Amino acid sequence: MSGLAAWVDFGREDVVNPAMVRQMARRLRHRGPDGEGEWSAPHVAFAVQRLAAVAPAVTAQPAVAPDRAVLMLDGMIYNHEDLRRELRGRGRWCPSGGDAEVALAAYVEWGAEFASRLEGMFAIVVWDPRREELLLVRDRLGVKPLCYAQRGTGLIAGSEPKALLAHPAVDPVVDADGLRELFAHGKLPGTTVFKDIFEVRPGHCVRFGGSGLIQQRYWTLEAVPHQDDLPATVAAVRRLLTEAVSSHRRGDVPVDAMLSGGIDSSALTALAARDDAGLRSYSVNFAGYTENFRPHPTMRATPDAPFAAMVAEHVGTRHTEILVDLAELTDPGLHRAAMAAQDAPSPLGDMDASLLLFFRRLGEQGRRAVLSGETADEVFDGYFWAYDPQHSNSTTFPWVSFERGHDAAAGGLGCSLIDRSLRKGLDFLGYADSHYRDALTEVSHLPGATAQERRAREVTYLALTRWAPTHLDRADRLSMAAGVQLRPPFCDHRLIEYVYNVPAELKRAGGREKGLLREAVGDLLPAPVLQRRKSAYPTIQEAAYGDAVRRRFAEVASDPGAAVAPLLDPAATTAALAAAEAPKGAFAWVERASMEMVLQLDAWLTDYAVVLRV
Repeated sequence: MSGLAAWVDFGREDVVNPAMVRQMARRLRHRGPDGEGEWSAPHVAFAVQRLAAVAPAVTAQPAVAPDRAVLMLDGMIYNHEDLRRELRGRGRWCPSGGDAEVALAAYVEWGAEFASRLEGMFAIVVWDPRREELLLVRDRLGVKPLCYAQRGTGLIAGSEPKALLAHPAVDPVVDADGLRELFAHGKLPGTTVFKDIFEVRPGHCVRFGGSGLIQQRYWTLEAVPHQDDLPATVAAVRRLLTEAVSSHRRGDVPVDAMLSGGIDSSALTALAARDDAGLRSYSVNFAGYTENFRPHPTMRATPDAPFAAMVAEHVGTRHTEILVDLAELTDPGLHRAAMAAQDAPSPLGDMDASLLLFFRRLGEQGRRAVLSGETADEVFDGYFWAYDPQHSNSTTFPWVSFERGHDAAAGGLGCSLIDRSLRKGLDFLGYADSHYRDALTEVSHLPGATAQERRAREVTYLALTRWAPTHLDRADRLSMAAGVQLRPPFCDHRLIEYVYNVPAELKRAGGREKGLLREAVGDLLPAPVLQRRKSAYPTIQEAAYGDAVRRRFAEVASDPGAAVAPLLDPAATTAALAAAEAPKGAFAWVERASMEMVLQLDAWLTDYAVVLRV
């Protein structure tokens, strides 16, 4: 795992300054605290910060094939040993090093087409001196981040926007579309909140040479007939998930398991424990949460701790519950760090903060890699809005439809305190709805599919291509901010391609959410876990947390010189300050999301010296 930075310019030969690229990479030291490397030639410079995860003694980066190509890799190529054997069997050059060197040899052999042969989570930057071309590649689901900015005859690239913003040619400008990206909850693939800083889209390559920039897709979700009956489907899912867990546990550092006691993390933990008698599992909890838990009808019916402990005992892991207390969670510095990790403000408040604390604790204990259940809900239709007709049949993204049913999030989660005239002018809702309609045009359907079948496929496609990338990016950024590598086996593209084409009724085998997954791991887990309803990531329910958020909000909202002041709606701010008490209860996180967002916005505008051009 690494932090990548690159700069190529086809103008003057002396315009590219390797020291500047080195400075960009050092903004990413959290992604690679174990070492650094650099390489340069006329027109181009690379720099990398490296986290040792595979064969640390032999994976120095950038990897160089003299006169043929230079490559940097963030992530892991899980099939690198298979590729090495294939290349050697073809009589081709292939070094004895790790996965970065194998990826380099694959590029030398197949050119840009090598991306479709790679399995894993990866962001890759390649310089080809023969073609005088820079190539950027991102994995199929977008697990690992990679962004770029074109400036004149040059291209500046890096793992995160903070690296690009270290370059003098890249300014932290946020225009109207940037604000829409912050608030609409209907992300446009390939964009960031910063003007003219773009992401490489998942499953895509970006090629930049003397003739300009070209985007190419190398992977997409295709509709194909599903021929297997339920028993065969269950067996296939079990096999594919077992293989995915095995591949995601490869490397030269121990790979632990995040364990919430939900079906997703429990399935991964149980499969991993079969091959590792000493497997460590970790969960996060708030002090006093389990004892004082209050359920919510759609978001969370039960606390995690009893179920996590049950799974750990059942499969035999060495389990640790990481407790987060109120004092830690209300630290403004922690929330600022969570914002900086993501290069943008977020309304998720204690969820971001507690997750960052969780990864910090892992890092402090010397843990470097952990399995995560990210994307299982998108693959197996686990979200209630995926099958609730009110939301799944709406004329916008199903999750946006759900948000619009709640006053606190009706205009977009976290934006109820933003100036009403600004919201009306920027049309956050219309922005999301427009992207929704565009996304539907990408979906392929089987001939003769019924309207119900077509809609089920569309909802899954939307979840995998518009909902999952945002959450994968969040998980990567918060984990890598602590130098911990998050590995999501449910993102294995073979598993996704198979389950994507499973009919909705089979995915809900037995009439249960994620029934297919439950059937596939039914022999591995205790019955209460198999029967447990999906629960969202936990949020603190202690009223004192809401009080602390409100106090901080009052300080910022009462300061006319605050950076965020011009964006606030006076009437909504006055009403929030006049409320008898801070939001509390099982759904308080949604009600306080707007206050959390204002605090994050103020820190972001200040720390990043953001220039607003709306």
